[in-house]
Amino acid sequence: MAPNRENLMGSSSSSKSEQDVKSRFKPPARFSMESLQRTISDISLELITKESIDVEGHQNSDLPAISEVEEAKCECCGMAEDCTPDYINRLRRKFSGKLVCGICSEAVSEEMEKKGVKRDEALKEHMSACSRFNKLGRTYPVLYQAEAVKEILKKSTSSSNISARAKSLSPRDYKGSGSSGGQIRKGTGVLARSSSCIPTIIRKDLD
Repeated sequence: MAPNRENLMGSSSSSKSEQDVKSRFKPPARFSMESLQRTISDISLELITKESIDVEGHQNSDLPAISEVEEAKCECCGMAEDCTPDYINRLRRKFSGKLVCGICSEAVSEEMEKKGVKRDEALKEHMSACSRFNKLGRTYPVLYQAEAVKEILKKSTSSSNISARAKSLSPRDYKGSGSSGGQIRKGTGVLARSSSCIPTIIRKDLD
């Protein structure tokens, strides 16, 4: 049976409507996995770069500038240490233009407290001691030790002489001669010079 004209027209119209619907609801084009991965990597790189720039800017704004250090040599002991220019200038202002390390600075302060002298005098004495040690102690340590023992003996001898003189009696503690020809001790309460007044008081009580 041959198709009639109406059937042909209906089938053609239905096919056109189906094509219109398909063209209207056409699915989007699919992206390949390679393009997706490339896009993700580009976005990640951009975010990481932005974060690193922000962190560096924050650190640079918070942290102060680091000043350079230079090697400085102590003018007393000769020890070298790394110091900033600001610290070196402060030391020179404190010690009359001399560059003194921390150990020598403490030694000078201790010398000032012990002897009650000014900073310049204590620094001069400490520098002479360091100079003598550098010339003699480093080259001839045995001679330096002998010199130190000699100084100790000299100080101990002078201190023993002072104590012996302190224990001697004063001529004012005696007056005239007695009937037996001996010297009579003053009875006016004048004490003999001694290291302590307790033995003299006990002797007077016993008499």
